[in-house]
Amino acid sequence: MSLYAFEVTDIRGNTGTLEPWKGQVLLIVNTATGCGFARQFGGLESLYQKYRDHGFAVLGFPCRQFMRQEFSERSRIEQACRRDHGVTFPLFSVINVNGPGAHPLFRHLKREARGFLGTRSIKWNFTKFLVDRDGRVVRRFAPATTPETMEPHIRRLLGV
Repeated sequence: MSLYAFEVTDIRGNTGTLEPWKGQVLLIVNTATGCGFARQFGGLESLYQKYRDHGFAVLGFPCRQFMRQEFSERSRIEQACRRDHGVTFPLFSVINVNGPGAHPLFRHLKREARGFLGTRSIKWNFTKFLVDRDGRVVRRFAPATTPETMEPHIRRLLGV
């Protein structure tokens, strides 16, 4: 199945696919506004602003699986991201990233790019998957990896 065919629901409850981002370099992230790594929102937003005109997007997927560090209500998540962290990149509704209820998109991402020592499971919030313009998952970054550290990889895929 193509990455772009996965059904997703945005933070406002609208359902669609990832087709609007076809041909772009994507950084897909499981987020949580109450996580210590939430400070990365600023760096993710900076990357988005810097490279969006070159065909780059950050897609944020809130997740409550790790110590319930995310609100359950979409409106509270959006408010925290937009107001408290200055996020303008696309946000989606709360999903699971592990277990039998894992969102199919994240099952695909984990299958294509394994984690530390070849593990598939996501260990914490802010695990990041870098996708090239053809929809191939080219790299997985650990939660502690800062957005600034990923920039050279993004630039290479964008050709800038």
